[in-house]
Amino acid sequence: MKNLDWSPKRWLRLTLPPILIIVWLLVAGLGGPTFGKISEVSTNDQASFLPASAESTAAREWQLKFVDSNAIPAVVLLTSTEALTSEQLGQIATLPKKLSAVSGVQKPEAPATTSVAGPIPSEDKKAVEFLVPISGTDEVKSVVDELRNVLQSSAPGGVSIYVTGPAGLTADLVNAFGGIDGILLLVALIAVFVILLVVYRSVVLPLLVLFTSVVALCASIVVIYYMASWDWIKLSGQSQGILSILVIGAATDYSLLLVARFREALHQVQSKWAALGRAMRGAWEPIVASGSTVILAMLCLLFSDLNSNRSLGPIAAIGILFSLVAALTCLPALLVAFGRGAFWPFKPKMDANHANKHADHGTHGMSVEKTDAVEHGLAGVGGIWRRIGLLIARRPRITWVVTLVLLLAASSGILQLQANGVSQTEVILGQSNAVDGQRALAEHFAGGSGSPVLIIADQNSKDQILVAVKDTEGITEASIYTGNGRPDVAAEPVVKEGRVLINATLADQADSSAAEQVVVELRKQLPQVDSTVLVGGVSAIALDTNLTAQSDLFKIVPLVLLVILVVLILLLRSIVAPLLLIGSVVLSYIATMGVSALVFNHVFDFPGADATVPLFGFVFLVALGVDYNIFLMTRVREESLLMGTHAGILRGLGKTGGVITSAGVVLAATFAALGIIPLLFLAQLAFIVAFGVLLDTVIVRTLLVPALTYDIGNRVWWPSKRTFGGLNPFENSPRSSDSQPVAQPSVEPER
Repeated sequence: MKNLDWSPKRWLRLTLPPILIIVWLLVAGLGGPTFGKISEVSTNDQASFLPASAESTAAREWQLKFVDSNAIPAVVLLTSTEALTSEQLGQIATLPKKLSAVSGVQKPEAPATTSVAGPIPSEDKKAVEFLVPISGTDEVKSVVDELRNVLQSSAPGGVSIYVTGPAGLTADLVNAFGGIDGILLLVALIAVFVILLVVYRSVVLPLLVLFTSVVALCASIVVIYYMASWDWIKLSGQSQGILSILVIGAATDYSLLLVARFREALHQVQSKWAALGRAMRGAWEPIVASGSTVILAMLCLLFSDLNSNRSLGPIAAIGILFSLVAALTCLPALLVAFGRGAFWPFKPKMDANHANKHADHGTHGMSVEKTDAVEHGLAGVGGIWRRIGLLIARRPRITWVVTLVLLLAASSGILQLQANGVSQTEVILGQSNAVDGQRALAEHFAGGSGSPVLIIADQNSKDQILVAVKDTEGITEASIYTGNGRPDVAAEPVVKEGRVLINATLADQADSSAAEQVVVELRKQLPQVDSTVLVGGVSAIALDTNLTAQSDLFKIVPLVLLVILVVLILLLRSIVAPLLLIGSVVLSYIATMGVSALVFNHVFDFPGADATVPLFGFVFLVALGVDYNIFLMTRVREESLLMGTHAGILRGLGKTGGVITSAGVVLAATFAALGIIPLLFLAQLAFIVAFGVLLDTVIVRTLLVPALTYDIGNRVWWPSKRTFGGLNPFENSPRSSDSQPVAQPSVEPER
């Protein structure tokens, strides 16, 4: 038998590992400081993620022509349980000058005036509001913090103070993302380290794998930071958090597959270089195929109309690319540098009889031809994976039918999924002064106060449009913009290029579903008066975001499935097997969303789900879920070519079961770490991906796919013309091929 084990020259063995390790250390040195600066190029402005074709985007561009500013309004609210006294009102009257003096608050054109509108008292005399324009969105958090500090020191006693509105909510959203830079990454790394420590019972190996993951993240951060600073992509706190988790999880998964192959090879050969060569030959193809599948699936998001989705595509693809490169360059260098010491204190020892250790156990109760396949397929396999293999060999059809019924039952819950968007006040799960302020605002003022609907209309039809707006249910008042802080019927309206701006105050909170319905009604009625009218504002932005997200779901899902199907066909040289795998991950996704809907509605009592949740859940679960099927089926195909399909399925399942389960647990744990950020979207995505990965790992990949493949037999490889175990793949008696002896491992001296 020809020896194909890798034996590089001595100079290469001495120089290549340290060079690769030094290169990745330099990358980590660049990425570390950049990681702390990436929030500088991140934005959480919802309007910036809308497509240019959205009506609210066009309305916003026209609004800037009128106000000539990128100011974002903050609503300062002071409330009391009793009617405000004259003394309190006197102190409140001094606040505009103090608020306008805060750095970042838009300055008035006339020095003697103030840009702060107010005080505006409520009808019940228990509250007063101010409208404070904040210049730009880059420093909203610091400006809002300073406004709150001024109110704390200057507001009269006995009142509650809030800074809310679009600026206050944006600032609290930024605060909610504050854990991404450090806490999120720390939690994810600790979770991965503990899992690897338990699985491998080694202190060294988890550190090598984590180092590989961290340097992959550092490389990703550097590239993404500069792409965002050059304005090539839009980076949000949400994308930043997903990137960290995705890179750590994916890099660890790819590393575990290579580690499993390396440890297996160390039982067969003495030389660590020969073991690495065997590991790379067995692992590179599924790792590259898995990484390519995820990269292509993420790049499908470039076809999204929602800029936030489109931006996440290249961000996630870059993260997966560096995860792939690090797993195939950095980790091999570390493994060959440490050798068997990487698994200390349980170093793997070479065992020439390792492959046949379990060949004669557990096959009672089967026919002779089945026993041949099981003996060879489960040779060297023990524990739970041997028992699962025996179950599949004895009852393949019952196994996959039962699991299919369970998954279909779980899928029925998807009918209860409420993914039509939620109000911005419900996005933040933790304590928020702005959210509390919005609720207090609705008690004393019109709910949409401070966040009006913006209508851009032709100046010749302004009076008719104004009447139509005022007559619309859900609008409390409306006025044509005159350039003043408060409506002035005596002033002349501001006209820009033949158009006027109308501000309409909503009865309900601007980000509520009721407010969005008012926008729908305005867009239906107003074009009958003026065909060029545009309806924008906070409510319109939320509506257009939800509609675009729902449209993206039906566009992106077929693209992702097609891309994954093509990759699987090229990888497995088959059509039946890829279709089977695609069907299994889609079913796993639907079952996951069904269970998630029930948990969200009846356990966590969430108000609903963001409209982008189904799409993000699909992309991550399908792209990452198919990874495990790739790990399994590439090994099954490799073994089937040697010993036949039935034995190959059992051998592939037994050899990959432990590593895939470990990888699934690691990925689930890393995504679950997103739950520490008090945001509804990330909490829901954390549960969906964590539960879905575990469901796919424990049920779909362990039982459904192997049992169904076993039941189909050789025809699963159609239309491949390769022979499996010495027979044509379409012959009906594959079991006789399973008697082919297993090649004995070679024994070489350590180099």
